[in-house]
Amino acid sequence: MISPDANAQIPDTISKAHFIGIGGSGMSGIARMFLGHGLRVSGSDRSGNAATEQLAEQGADIKIGHAAENLADDVDTVVVTSALWPDNPELVLAKERGLNILHRSQALVWLSRGARVISVAGAHGKTTSTGMIASALLELGADPSFVNGGVIQSLGTNEHLGKDREFLVEADESDGSFLFYDTAIALITNIDNDHLDHYGTAEAFDAAFRAFADRASEAVIISADDPQAVELTPTLTHRRVTTFGEAANADVRVSGIEPTGTGVRFTVSAGEESASGELSVPGHHNALNAAGAVAVLLELGYSLAASVSALRAFGGTKRRFDLQGVIAGISVYDDYAHHPAEVEAALSAARTVVGEGRLIAVHQPHLYSRTQAMSDVFAEVYERLADHTIVLDVDGAREDPVPGVTGEYVTREFKNPDLVEYQPEWPNAAAAAAAWAKPGDFIITLGCGNVYRIVPQLLEALEEATKTGPNEDA
Repeated sequence: MISPDANAQIPDTISKAHFIGIGGSGMSGIARMFLGHGLRVSGSDRSGNAATEQLAEQGADIKIGHAAENLADDVDTVVVTSALWPDNPELVLAKERGLNILHRSQALVWLSRGARVISVAGAHGKTTSTGMIASALLELGADPSFVNGGVIQSLGTNEHLGKDREFLVEADESDGSFLFYDTAIALITNIDNDHLDHYGTAEAFDAAFRAFADRASEAVIISADDPQAVELTPTLTHRRVTTFGEAANADVRVSGIEPTGTGVRFTVSAGEESASGELSVPGHHNALNAAGAVAVLLELGYSLAASVSALRAFGGTKRRFDLQGVIAGISVYDDYAHHPAEVEAALSAARTVVGEGRLIAVHQPHLYSRTQAMSDVFAEVYERLADHTIVLDVDGAREDPVPGVTGEYVTREFKNPDLVEYQPEWPNAAAAAAAWAKPGDFIITLGCGNVYRIVPQLLEALEEATKTGPNEDA
């Protein structure tokens, strides 16, 4: 893993940019925006996907696999992510050549020069909140630019190069890169000490959020419910701070939250005004995200009624309670949740939709360090909210393996071992989920790694199970 270089010089002009890891959701969006600016783009990734195929169709030179020869002689700028290893051969060669090396956030800084930047940060809800604001602005007739961490379902994209001055970005606090943006309006959804591997201490983490907020040139919008955000708010020196949430003292207050089939309805109040709204995505947490999005829209000058109404256009983001298929009355969903708080929100939302059905969770632990530190919290959440949990092995992502740390770290923390099973082999995990499921149940894959790739196996296992009949004993 590499850390973004805060001292890197962002060039005035770029001729050809090479993206290492171009297939990622954030990187692919930035690469498409570079193409939209008329720049030449090349890139590589360890495997191909829909994003790399689309970029190739749009004119990017795509290579599968990382090798020094992928870096053409005419490249002047290389764009990287924090997940990259320092010995990546393309990165090593770029340094030898003395090329401009920009973190993906710095590439966004380059794209957003002169724009009115709206930065959305927070441990949870960034992607959804960014998607809400982007889709609402388009519904209101605006044409902002945006880059999101996930595809916005109603728009079919995670990026857009608009004609207006507003530029909306999902700002990543995990590596400190959210401090790079020339932010006008800062939205902080919540704060959670989940990245101390980068910051070292909780104090340093809070200090980064304080700096992010106080640097905003126009306004700060921050949760009135999240405990760490509430603690941080009085320490801010910014002259314009707006709070949002369910708290009685919130400036933009959401109340009357209740499920409506596959969605959620609520009321948002600001000052003496109130407006009723509804989302087509479920969950109490999404009503809170909606309040934050409304606070941003109010800051941009839209009325409360228009802002709340425009949120109806939001249809969710990919990998957030994302329906993948229905086999014999059993629904298979995929969700990006990889932190206990996110898992709790995802399963709680699913519980409002599944009705009398059961929730069968397929959990892929993410990072050895997080699995070691939070296995008991994960177990408590799954045991409380899922009817049965199947745990895969750890997706280490940027981390080296830690001896002994496997998915069993989570399963052994369950108080009732009958509610969980460790299945490191994916075909066995898919078969186990299918054996448990009955018509009306939901199977939900959860994790920010590659767990979504088990979905075809789950659907196939369910098809096979229907041939032999349901398991009435499950």
